[in-house]
Amino acid sequence: MKKSFTLTLFILLAASKLFAYTNDLDSLKTKLQLTTIDSLKGNIYKQIAAQYLQYDTIKHSGVKRYYQSEALNYTMLALHNYSYYADTLGMRTCYDYLAKVYQSQKKYSQAKWFFLQSNKISRNKHDTFNIITSLVKLSGVKMDNKDYKLAMRDLNEALTLSTKNKMPNLEALVQENFAFLYNRMKNYEKGDQASKRATEIYEKIKHDDELKSIAMQTNHDSTQSKKVTPVVKKKISVSTKKSNKTNSTKKLASL
Repeated sequence: MKKSFTLTLFILLAASKLFAYTNDLDSLKTKLQLTTIDSLKGNIYKQIAAQYLQYDTIKHSGVKRYYQSEALNYTMLALHNYSYYADTLGMRTCYDYLAKVYQSQKKYSQAKWFFLQSNKISRNKHDTFNIITSLVKLSGVKMDNKDYKLAMRDLNEALTLSTKNKMPNLEALVQENFAFLYNRMKNYEKGDQASKRATEIYEKIKHDDELKSIAMQTNHDSTQSKKVTPVVKKKISVSTKKSNKTNSTKKLASL
């Protein structure tokens, strides 16, 4: 009974996700038809492709292949549009999308080529963050293709860049991928060491974030506790003024 209920719930959740995707796709495709400015179409093509890229959640192989095919189709449309308008950031996103699909399809040569194009754009822009992430993705393709030495080279460069530029989140990501690589090479000792280093970096990041949060809260509390002392203006009483006036009058009269 419990197993049947769990299966039913799973099916309902999957159906609701698919319904949400369909609604979003329909909305984006309608938007595409209504858009008359050609330079705006690239972004809509990209958004449609992003919806189809969510094929990882789909279990049915036929539907999954259809989603992959449509992801490739709309990404290529976006890429042509971005290329025409020399939008390199849009092109980089398209290269990443194409590489992801080809990697899923085990077409490793194509996947590597597109990740290399993405990496090239990041290098031209001196975008260290995306250079590192593209190297990690590239190493993943090479791992899948069992090119372990080439994958190691990419991860070593990514590690050097992340430590040199003090990017602990990316450094931890690189260490995680070192763990994957060593485990695939059946060097489990080094895999455990890399995994441990990643955990230690994440824990340090968490600890530093907590300290920053405490410091910010302390500064906020101290600011709120400070009270501005109001300036009290002295008022001359009316009675004093009258008294002075009266005395002056008396003095004049006596003269």
